[in-house]
Amino acid sequence: MSSDIDSFLAMLAAERGAAANTLAAYRRDLEGAEEQLGALIAADGVALASLGTAWSHLAPASLARKCSALRQFYAFLQDEGLRADDPSGSLPRPRSRRPLPRLLSHAEIAALFARAEEEAAGDRAETVRLLVLLELLYGSGLRATELVSLPRNAVPRDAPFLTVTGKGGQQRMVPVGARAQAALARWLALGGAGARHLFPSRAGTGHLTRVRLFQLLRELAGRAGIDPEKVSPHVLRHAFATHLLEGGADLRVLQTLLGHADIATTQIYTHVDSARLVALVNARHPLARS
Repeated sequence: MSSDIDSFLAMLAAERGAAANTLAAYRRDLEGAEEQLGALIAADGVALASLGTAWSHLAPASLARKCSALRQFYAFLQDEGLRADDPSGSLPRPRSRRPLPRLLSHAEIAALFARAEEEAAGDRAETVRLLVLLELLYGSGLRATELVSLPRNAVPRDAPFLTVTGKGGQQRMVPVGARAQAALARWLALGGAGARHLFPSRAGTGHLTRVRLFQLLRELAGRAGIDPEKVSPHVLRHAFATHLLEGGADLRVLQTLLGHADIATTQIYTHVDSARLVALVNARHPLARS
């Protein structure tokens, strides 16, 4: 693949602080386009327009992401003087609506915690770890990557906060509730004092993976009598945000807690709450039964 892609990704990392997952996604998108068209630096508008047909099977959100990667790439080429023109205007412009996040009810959350607490009663390391992971996903709204990569020194001795490194290397302070603090204390007491990460891998050379976190949560959901397909780390993050908003949390506070750079990203939760209210009216209003 072309060195221009490497240079573009290096710029994103250095100047914009793009996260590793973002860089990997952009690389896949750009290299996929290059497999279709040949060297992207030489592609013209007609070639880029043909991607609309090649990518017609994709979901609107996936197509929008690929086109965004290409537009940014060609803007970079222009800025660097590697191209005089920008052919990305020929790319398709899909209309994508941000989907409403999947939600768990308060009863389902309670069932998950009841099962996790019951299993952790014996103070086995694996079960206490799972309880801590659940507490921090739902109690603090961490992203999966933020959670599994937490360094051990992110947990202060006295202050009820975690220092979290989010997307783009941005750090923020995340409050930790009393329940999560108690679970964390149990986990820290079980050992691992020499480990770099709060949740080290079995080999001890890295940290728990996102894939394993996903598997652990789905296995817990099955044992709690909940459809495993409904549960994931991101669903628990959504539940954290939605239930806080239902309880009266301010949208700007929620933006800070979630680590969103743009308030527009956080506003999706106002639509979730609105959808809940509409469902309530349809179910409870006297005219709904006439």
